[in-house]
Amino acid sequence: MVTDGAANADLYAQSDIRILLVLKEVNDPGGGGWDLRKFIRDGGRSQTWNNVSRWVRGIRAMPRDLTWDELEPVSTDDRRDLLASIAAINLKKEPGGHTSVAAEIADAASLRGSLLRRQFSIYRPDLVICCGTAGWAVSALLDEPPAQWQRTTRGVRYCRAGEDATVIDFSHPEARCPNPFIVYGLLDAVRELGISKRRH
Repeated sequence: MVTDGAANADLYAQSDIRILLVLKEVNDPGGGGWDLRKFIRDGGRSQTWNNVSRWVRGIRAMPRDLTWDELEPVSTDDRRDLLASIAAINLKKEPGGHTSVAAEIADAASLRGSLLRRQFSIYRPDLVICCGTAGWAVSALLDEPPAQWQRTTRGVRYCRAGEDATVIDFSHPEARCPNPFIVYGLLDAVRELGISKRRH
């Protein structure tokens, strides 16, 4: 089992936009027994978490539109700083291998539905980024799944969850396409959807 949730609960709660990532499972053939929250606080691994850091940097800068020269450089210290304010949960709490097995993710999301809904209600996110998990996530996380998904003008699927949360169906941050496509694809959707920043 791998514990997950907010990297830093205080920073997450104080965020101008509370961002929750929904992932499938961690890749750890060793069997887990560690804490994803600490792993993220320590900066994670660049392959997955650099693009997440770019998402966070771009979202936090809005309405300013950052250039790629501003978004591309991500150091370990940058990841530590940027990722501390987010939460990340896996639908399957037990680790898997390099390639996820869809049936196992579906079973885990169904079996752990009450735990996942509890996490969702505790974190009360403003923005939920489903990283290749949307089909399972909405039924597992939401008491009342949306009647239908909508699309942004660029074709990114999204739905509203309750009064506050916007759920975006997006790819995994490590998807096999150029990083600017992954980064700006999400940032364009967030910008179009006009997700409001909180006033503290």
